[in-house]
Amino acid sequence: MSGVIAIVGRPNVGKSALFNRIVGRRIAIVHDEPGVTRDRISAEAEWRGHSFTLVDTGGLGLLKGEKAGDAIVQAALRQVQVAIDAADLILFVVDLTEGVVPLDREVAARLQRCGKPVIVAVNKADTPALEVGAAEFAELGFEAIQPVAAIHDRGIRSLMQRVIAHLPASPSEASGPGAASGGGGQARPVQLAIVGRPNVGKSSLINALTESERVIVSEVPGTTRDAVDVPFEVETDGARQAYVLIDTAGMRKARRVGDSIEFFSVKRAEDSIARADLTVLVLDAEQGIAEQDKKICDRIVENRKACILVVNKWDLVEPGLRRARAEAGRSRRGFRGSGGAGADSLQEFGMWVQRQLFFLDYAPVIFTSAKSGCNLGRLLEAIRYVTAQLRQVVPTAVLNRTLHAAVERRQPASGSGQRLKFFYATQVQLAPPTFLLFVNRKELFSEPYRKYLTRELRQAFGYEGCPLVLVAKSRPQKAGEAAAR
Repeated sequence: MSGVIAIVGRPNVGKSALFNRIVGRRIAIVHDEPGVTRDRISAEAEWRGHSFTLVDTGGLGLLKGEKAGDAIVQAALRQVQVAIDAADLILFVVDLTEGVVPLDREVAARLQRCGKPVIVAVNKADTPALEVGAAEFAELGFEAIQPVAAIHDRGIRSLMQRVIAHLPASPSEASGPGAASGGGGQARPVQLAIVGRPNVGKSSLINALTESERVIVSEVPGTTRDAVDVPFEVETDGARQAYVLIDTAGMRKARRVGDSIEFFSVKRAEDSIARADLTVLVLDAEQGIAEQDKKICDRIVENRKACILVVNKWDLVEPGLRRARAEAGRSRRGFRGSGGAGADSLQEFGMWVQRQLFFLDYAPVIFTSAKSGCNLGRLLEAIRYVTAQLRQVVPTAVLNRTLHAAVERRQPASGSGQRLKFFYATQVQLAPPTFLLFVNRKELFSEPYRKYLTRELRQAFGYEGCPLVLVAKSRPQKAGEAAAR
């Protein structure tokens, strides 16, 4: 990256709209209600060949009804300050239609103390006639003032020309054409979507993994609103693997979604599942498995995503309570209070979780505590292992030997005087692992037999945490075969 640009300003001046406009896609939630953005939202962007990191932030200043001592307010302000400290350039967004207000002056004073270059983006200059009013904002003490209309894409080109002039040169620009080309390039970071119901500890888990306060954590459900991408690297045996942890809003039942902000938050979470390579479904050890957990599982299965099940807050489930459950038997529901597993071992608890979420029975179960750091190392190992499984390529010869052996052990049931015959199989995709099976008649490939072959492939090749897709395709018949029928 050739620089980091932070977008700051008071609430409801259009920071997120400008962020989305520059990045070129809808990432941050844009809403008329002030204070929607709380976390730092970052995206890698490019403008006319210049690469940079753009960071959206929450509004500086208190909204009506907020108190300076509120935990979420304080956390949001800390996130803004971190963005300012890390930035090479700051876009200070103000509202042309409201003019200079006292809170703009407070933000300006904070930015003047930071010593970073600042460009004032005077937003909502929807017409040329309104642009003349941008001169009023010179009293904030910054020379670079650019009227823009983020929603209508006015003035963005002129703004970005000013921005690029202030950014440091990237290595490729400094070294000349072709200097950045190393011949192989780095692999794309693995995208990990952290999903679950509200208040199960998704943000706490990301902060624990990154050993930072990267995203805001609060006991108030619904603290996270946007999908926040957090770059993360893990070094194992001298090799580094890049990840992007995607923090998402809690996904509640549709009938409980109270407003449009939450609706868009949940939509961002669903979109994060779709774009992720691997999903981490976080469950609450105290509350047990709820119906909504199963609905989120459905969403993961529908998108054919690899998955790891994380039972968080495991430190709150006392060992004595687990021993009591061992005596209570397997017939009860939750992790806490009423029981649910029949033995005092993580392995049997994990088996119970997989029985409850049977459509994700291929997903490994990790018991963690984001608060204490318990088993975070095991979670990282599971992420590395499932990622490797997701990239596994099965040689065609080995695949066909395995499938033919499975067919020999259990012949497919015949129907209407026809029996399913397998000719050839090959792997056609990695994520999800997809296998194309050439058969005599694809309509004879029943769902029970599909499940049987899937189990056989898992037993032979592992694929823990990964969905397997088997696609039957009828092989064109030769003349002799058609006559024989």
